[in-house]
Amino acid sequence: MRENRRQNTEYRIQNSERKQRIGRHSNSHRTGRGLLQALLAIVIIGAGIAGAVIFIKLKKPPQRKEQSEQAPLVEVEQLHSEDIQMVVQGYGTVNPKVQVDIIPEVAGKVVYIHPELIVGGLIHANQTILRIDPRDYELAVRQAEAAVADASVQLETQQAEAEVARTEWSQLHPDTEPTSPLVLREPQIRQAQAMLDSSKAQLATAKLRLERTSLSLPFDALITTENVDIGQYVVMGQSLARAYGTNAVEIEVPLKDSELAWFDVFENSIFSDGNPNSAECTPAEVRATFAGAEHTWKGYVVRTTGQVDKTSRMITVVVQVLEPFKVVDGTPPLLPGVFAEVLIQGNTLGNAVAVPRDAIREGNQVWLVNGNRLRIRPLKIVRVDKNFAYVVSDVLDEANVVISSLDAVVDGMEVRTQDDVAPEGKQEAGRGDGDKPNKSEEN
Repeated sequence: MRENRRQNTEYRIQNSERKQRIGRHSNSHRTGRGLLQALLAIVIIGAGIAGAVIFIKLKKPPQRKEQSEQAPLVEVEQLHSEDIQMVVQGYGTVNPKVQVDIIPEVAGKVVYIHPELIVGGLIHANQTILRIDPRDYELAVRQAEAAVADASVQLETQQAEAEVARTEWSQLHPDTEPTSPLVLREPQIRQAQAMLDSSKAQLATAKLRLERTSLSLPFDALITTENVDIGQYVVMGQSLARAYGTNAVEIEVPLKDSELAWFDVFENSIFSDGNPNSAECTPAEVRATFAGAEHTWKGYVVRTTGQVDKTSRMITVVVQVLEPFKVVDGTPPLLPGVFAEVLIQGNTLGNAVAVPRDAIREGNQVWLVNGNRLRIRPLKIVRVDKNFAYVVSDVLDEANVVISSLDAVVDGMEVRTQDDVAPEGKQEAGRGDGDKPNKSEEN
């Protein structure tokens, strides 16, 4: 038993020593492999660093190209000096020149109405619009005629009796004149004459009232309202309809007093020689959008309203359009109520330059381009409208004015225009074509 235990102990000791020797040999092998891998990595990294250094040293540095600072690009427009007719622009509403209420001057029952006595109806001049029952007024005329005849008989009777009285006086008192007018019945004759004149006046009144049973207008009229029908009894002063004349319309155009200097309005509206036919009215063009399109009508400035508006301090001129309902070349009628633009043809400004409003800086300055240099020049503006400022100057003729905007401007600064950009683009295109190899070189 003891011998077996001793042998087992020796066996375990020998087995343990053998494992330790195997472990020491394995560790020694792994340590050698690690050193070999580390040396290999160091060699690779060193080779990479050496290659990079060589590549950097052999690489040519990039050529430096100085970037030139380009001048700002501006848009210019060339100006021209010429004689320019001033056009004064304004707006207003079309109104009829003549507008009336149709009112009877006698009372009675309506027995006739014109077929066009309706809203929108057109009745020509001197046509009967409506008629009132004339029978009562015809009887009044006949009574007045009888009264005139009676008064005529009374006058003739008195005159005959006066002749008889003169004959008797001459026989009784030759070569003498009566001492009293009663002898020759002079008061009675004057009374009879007055009665005859009164009767004739009553006859004229009766005839006038008979004429007034038929209503008409002395001009072509378009009916806007009506409130009468056949059989209706009407009285004097009752409004039966309203109409306006179609011969002319007027547009009241408020303008600044400074605009009146550009056309002759006072000379045309106040006739120096007292003859209205001698006036030469300033022409005007009336524009309005109607029936889906813009149309124009020819008008004239005929007068002012004769006063300045207390609130706006503007003065109103009146533009008249004749025959506005005449359809010519598809132009529709110019109806009252239409809001229209009025262009008054004013005086001509000689040797003037029209500068676009976009080119005006700080109220009275422009930027001119002269030899790729920007110049700031002041202006003496004569007149300004919606699109242009008008200047009388020889300096601006054929000048290039800047119409685009710049953030900062200095007098004399360098600028470019579109004419400068086009040659640069052609040069770039030429250089690009030169860099490309042709087909023969590729082959």
